Amino acid sequence: MTYIPLSGLSLRDIEYVVAVDDLRNFSRAAERCGVSQAGLSEQVRKLELLLDVTLFERSRRHVAPTPDGIRLIAMGREVLASARAMIEAARARTGPLEGLLRMGVIATLGPYYVPSLLPLLRRAYPELRLQLTESLTHLMLAKLRQNELDLVFAALPISGESFETAPLFEEPFMAVFPKAHPLAARETLTMEDLASHDHENGLLLLEDGHCLRDQALSVCGMMPMRDQQRLATSLEMLWHMIGAGEGYSLIPQLALRNRAEWDELVVTRPMTPASRQIGLVWRSSDPRGPAFRDFAAFLASKIPEGCLPVTAE
Repeated sequence: MTYIPLSGLSLRDIEYVVAVDDLRNFSRAAERCGVSQAGLSEQVRKLELLLDVTLFERSRRHVAPTPDGIRLIAMGREVLASARAMIEAARARTGPLEGLLRMGVIATLGPYYVPSLLPLLRRAYPELRLQLTESLTHLMLAKLRQNELDLVFAALPISGESFETAPLFEEPFMAVFPKAHPLAARETLTMEDLASHDHENGLLLLEDGHCLRDQALSVCGMMPMRDQQRLATSLEMLWHMIGAGEGYSLIPQLALRNRAEWDELVVTRPMTPASRQIGLVWRSSDPRGPAFRDFAAFLASKIPEGCLPVTAE
């Protein structure tokens, strides 16, 4: 195999290229990197000469990666993530669960789980400083992959060889109906009950991108979406739509807390069987993996009220 010297390739140059790809603008990329636009442009050209590849298609109003650029910039992101991981591993001399821990929480879990989680962590891990992010699953997994997050709380399973997961608890789904809905009079419900009533005032869903949307469709037998079906932008908006009588939906157990003001508008009914498994996700390459698994075991021993332990398969 031919030896290829790396002396002409620097992390700084890769960082410049990634910034241009992120912002699609050389001026804003230079501002983010703290250099002049001329200096950044020159380094990008030198990298293109070194690689013998044109990374970006340029015009006065347009900057976009070439097909070769897309492939190589993705590899560059992995290089930067590995470099950051190396620095953080070197700094982690005070213990893996001390200092800053960057956590991501899916939007349909965060507001309902985090308030009880924070006091628990403050007591058990007093040296831990948390930085919290709430977003959609695929966006947080991308941040996790690029080493912008350390851990993600998400609904399992999560696919991808680059991730490790540990289950924490089962969160039951509850069916929530307007009070006048035909199914509201039943004490318990099955998936077949919901499937037989997917017509007028039928199933309401979150917008595409929310994992809860796919989970609801799965529980209800993948019922086809109706034309002109309205979609909620958030779990809170879903509550408003149900309260307005537009239809029903499946709501995770933890999101039922502190809903007394809705008692005159909606009815909640248990589903049998229906739940989602909440777990912890981290990069397989993270040297803190064993500590994260112990951390997950600790959280699994502190199951939120209304949720269930994960049963062994």
